[in-house]
Amino acid sequence: MADSNGESKTVLISDEQQPPVREPFPEEVEDRGKGAKAKAYFHRHPVVRVVFVVVLIGAVVGGYLFWRYSSVRESTDDAQIDGHIYSVTSRVGGTVIAVNFDENEQIKQGEVLAQLDPKDYQVALQRAQAELADANANARAANTGVPITSTTSTSNVATARANLNAAQKAVDAAQARAREAQANHTRTAQDLKRFEQLVQKEEISRQQYDAAVAAEQAAKATLDAAQSQVASVQSQVAQAEAALKSALTAPQQIQVQQARAGAANAAAQTREAALAQAELNLSYTTIKSPVDGIASKRNVQVGQVIQAGQPITSAVDVNDIWVTANFKETQLKNMHAGQPAKIHVDAYDTDLQGHLVSIGGATGARFSLLPPENATGNFVKVVQRVPVKIQLDPGQDPQRRLRPGMSTIVTVKTE
Repeated sequence: MADSNGESKTVLISDEQQPPVREPFPEEVEDRGKGAKAKAYFHRHPVVRVVFVVVLIGAVVGGYLFWRYSSVRESTDDAQIDGHIYSVTSRVGGTVIAVNFDENEQIKQGEVLAQLDPKDYQVALQRAQAELADANANARAANTGVPITSTTSTSNVATARANLNAAQKAVDAAQARAREAQANHTRTAQDLKRFEQLVQKEEISRQQYDAAVAAEQAAKATLDAAQSQVASVQSQVAQAEAALKSALTAPQQIQVQQARAGAANAAAQTREAALAQAELNLSYTTIKSPVDGIASKRNVQVGQVIQAGQPITSAVDVNDIWVTANFKETQLKNMHAGQPAKIHVDAYDTDLQGHLVSIGGATGARFSLLPPENATGNFVKVVQRVPVKIQLDPGQDPQRRLRPGMSTIVTVKTE
């Protein structure tokens, strides 16, 4: 210790003035003993020390590699094999007379699965054929009538014009005869007046006077007949004019006949459609498989009466199989079409290769029967899942063992 003059002094502290030394806890003593033993063990066994270092380095390298591996891959066990399932239904109703398949049986496209009693549909087909024959006959008659009506109408117009001209000429002739008769009557009437004066004076004989009276009466009768003839031929002119007007409606008559022909043709086409429908209904009594696949549950028996639209079975197309993997929305950041994928099939404990085809247009919740409504005050954020389609590479399932609905684990490499 230094004094005020800068000289150092030594200060002695008694044992009573020294701070007490803390005794170590038993645990500390035990830990120190273990550490010392470990150091002594590694010192005595250098090979173990090397192995420990190697293991430690391996663990670090393995952890890094695992991180590198998992950082470029996204995996989910919410994935299933998927495929097309076709519902085989009856297009018409009837009685089942034959069933040609069993459950879980391989079926081929176009193979007859069931047969309905066709008798009713055969009768309907025959009736449709007869109705079509009748409609075609009516259509042919109506179509033949169109040119006949056209020709007849044109001829009627010409005839009516000719008749009108003849009637008008007959009127002219009758009027000329009437004028002649009128002149004769006028002359005979004047002669009769003169004869009356002469007979009163007895300058002519009574016989001559009677002849003049007879001549005047004959002329009067001839005049009346000529006038009646004029009226008669004038009525003929009116009839000819009416006939001409009727004949001039030929275009309308042709249109009416054409309309009748068109209606007959339309009726024939309707019957043709009915015949085609009857043929289809008869063909529908034979129920065939739409695809190659596996028949599932058998829903009909021989003798059963079924209705149109009733399912017969379901055909599972095992030739077109893919995987639907439901990834969390947080896993889709680096995913896109074309990326490779590994599919582990739980049923066969095997790994298959494929590639990402497409990412769903909406989350799976949006396609549920009752989509969640988040516009409430009690909203809880839940990570949603989006369906991703994974297509298997060709040749991955040559034995067609994969079935829709099988569980899988899908890992997509996003690098």
